Amino acid sequence: MSELKISKLKEDLPFGARVDGVGWNNINDTAVRAQLNGLFEEHGLLVFENMEPSSKMQVALSEVFGSLKDHPTKSTPRDGDVGDAHPGVIDMHSLPNEDPNNVDGLVEIDGKRLARFSPWHFDHCYNDELNRAGVLRAAINAPEGGRTGFADGIDLYKRFPAALRDKLEKLNIIYTLDIRLTKMRFGVNFKALGDVPQARAMLHEVAMFPRAMHPAIWTRASGEKVLHIGPWMSEGIEHHEDPAGEAFFEEVCQTINELCTGNAVYWHDWRPTDMLIWDNWRLLHAVEGCDPKYERRTLRTTIKGDYGLGYFEDGKKIGEVMRNVV
Repeated sequence: MSELKISKLKEDLPFGARVDGVGWNNINDTAVRAQLNGLFEEHGLLVFENMEPSSKMQVALSEVFGSLKDHPTKSTPRDGDVGDAHPGVIDMHSLPNEDPNNVDGLVEIDGKRLARFSPWHFDHCYNDELNRAGVLRAAINAPEGGRTGFADGIDLYKRFPAALRDKLEKLNIIYTLDIRLTKMRFGVNFKALGDVPQARAMLHEVAMFPRAMHPAIWTRASGEKVLHIGPWMSEGIEHHEDPAGEAFFEEVCQTINELCTGNAVYWHDWRPTDMLIWDNWRLLHAVEGCDPKYERRTLRTTIKGDYGLGYFEDGKKIGEVMRNVV
């Protein structure tokens, strides 16, 4: 069994670790798998370096941490390289766009047009079950830009202004499946020029999904409190969809944007042999975007699990919802 090389992600960062040495020779070793799960629980984000850049390896690494979960929407593209035996490898592929009149999926920040921009969020926020983790790799990345950012909810809780944080205790945030940036309501710090075609294609599924509720703050089994609010896809605060509640939530979301900057966050510069896993119950993530002329392709697997705190507005379960999605 090859020994793993473990190091800090960044010296001044309170989360994350780098892992080198995982391959086919040891990925099924019981001791290695236990070590990796312990590191994941402790650090929340693991950056695996020098991995075989294939979906087969990505699936194998994902299964170290749990069973795969398929994406709840049928319109989301899947990677065909792994076949039907491994559902849930979703393919996020952005082709070059050098047409100045084509603004599909583009935003403008500080006068610069960007593609593949994603605001701060957590995955499957629009679902009642909150998946345990995501594993991501970049098969094709832009030569500049296109980094993926991560912010730790434990650290956010500690740094969040006490006056706002105290008001958030025991409140639930409302989330929707609608991923259109042109319809984002809270924490907007960009100008959305147009929506990606996939966002429009999903609208029939959006109409079938009830709104989902997740706590603004929750407590881990280890005792740490986590501030876990994603401005993207959020609809406001449960039972406070009024002008005062919306003004308060806007302040909360803009505060998240302000705190998710500088040395408090980790921005990953992608290499084809990198794979990342992050704790979806603890971390927020975002994509900074890149010049539309560049191609970018990332592939993600989703790890099953649920912290048991989310629910649909009308009391339905995801199985009931999925029966209506075609």
